[in-house]
Amino acid sequence: MDNMLCDELLEEIFQRLPPSPSYSLSVSLVSKRWLYLYRNCTTSLSLRLTPHNSTIPSLSSLLSHYPSLLSLSLLLSSEPAATAATFSDLLLLAVSTFCSKLHNLRFLAGPVSLSSLNSLSSTCIHLTSLCINLSRPILFTWVMKFPALKELSVFVCSGEGLLREIEFAWEYGSWENEDFDAELGLENLCLSGIRADDWGLSWLWRSCKRLKKLQLRNCGGVGDGGSFSSFVRCLQGLEEVELRTCRSIVDGVLLKLAENCNSLSSLLVYDGGSREGLLRFISQCRCNLQKLDLRLPLDLNNEHLSAVALNFRGLLSIRLQSCCLVTGEGLKALGIAMSSGLEELALINCDVVEREPGLLATLGQNLRQLRKLDLSFNEMLFDKEFISMLASCNDILDLRLRGCKGLTNAAMVSMFKSCKCLKNVDIMHCCGIEAEAVELFVLNSPQLRRMQVEESKLSDVARTWASTKFIEVIV
Repeated sequence: MDNMLCDELLEEIFQRLPPSPSYSLSVSLVSKRWLYLYRNCTTSLSLRLTPHNSTIPSLSSLLSHYPSLLSLSLLLSSEPAATAATFSDLLLLAVSTFCSKLHNLRFLAGPVSLSSLNSLSSTCIHLTSLCINLSRPILFTWVMKFPALKELSVFVCSGEGLLREIEFAWEYGSWENEDFDAELGLENLCLSGIRADDWGLSWLWRSCKRLKKLQLRNCGGVGDGGSFSSFVRCLQGLEEVELRTCRSIVDGVLLKLAENCNSLSSLLVYDGGSREGLLRFISQCRCNLQKLDLRLPLDLNNEHLSAVALNFRGLLSIRLQSCCLVTGEGLKALGIAMSSGLEELALINCDVVEREPGLLATLGQNLRQLRKLDLSFNEMLFDKEFISMLASCNDILDLRLRGCKGLTNAAMVSMFKSCKCLKNVDIMHCCGIEAEAVELFVLNSPQLRRMQVEESKLSDVARTWASTKFIEVIV
């Protein structure tokens, strides 16, 4: 039986299997030949490692059996010992040795040195996406050695290995190289943990002339003494910006975006931005913004929503989370202004949904073009309000109700009666919804493709039907 299928056909079959550990284990247990062929055609691998002395030779041996890897993710299950830098460098050396075909590498197994990155660049010449930890001082001129790199994510650690990095930088002229600008091919840049006194950023900002997406996370500055002079040079062509937990720089970044960027289409601000800073950006921005995502904006109020309604007429998606100062009046005005084009609305953990009866019904009547609706974590949202909105929004494809504890079985009945095109539904932690209603919903939703729900609420009938109709159920 094992010899009835040729190697090429088996590899073709293996490549079409879902990336699930259960499938991998099942295939590997059939025979040594199947195990060899499965490994030989595997293109993506994700590993969680332990910082132990035997890890490095074990990883080298394992990677040697996967010659076709294009994507690799390595994580440490716990913090390494004092020799973390050396340990992570040895791990990266193993990757460089056995994974020369890599296009995507996510290496979060401790801070890596400039010397190990130099080795990686000489072997993995096809890398287009790289995610790593770096320790201070931060230098970025090594990015030039990855000519195919389009996406870069850097998580900055403490200053461990400072002397070693300085010596390597002097030896290879990394600091002298910062005096000239490069033409990097980066289109997506994510930086986490940057401080105002990180002086290695100026060269990077000046050299990112093709940047399309910028993500800053837990950043207290943009480097180089907090000066925005170099930073401004990378803003002109940006299309997407995400600012997560960057309170001290949000207002400054938003101001520079309003002044220097005309191509911005998507903005996410999480936990940051003053009342004046947000209003100034909304009022002065001349971009055709299509997606606005504001999470935990403590100072957001109706004045901001009025400015959004006035200046961002082309908005397709607006997501608001934990907006305690917003009232129904502001949301209704926004709904009227966006009635012809808004396709996605999220009001997550917004007490105005529970505080003002009739709000959702009014929004539903104005926003009949909605395709995505997210009302997650509104614990006091009840059936009457929810059902009244669905009565007008019949074309919703994606509906998320996670943590809406006030909804009951009646809400599920309304969902499949009003929204016959639903494809994706999240009803996790909706304790008022029972298994009987879930089964009825699954059986009467012909377009459903994905559902998130507790396993205890899945009857045998619902589970069988989902499997028959290729509905992905996430429990």
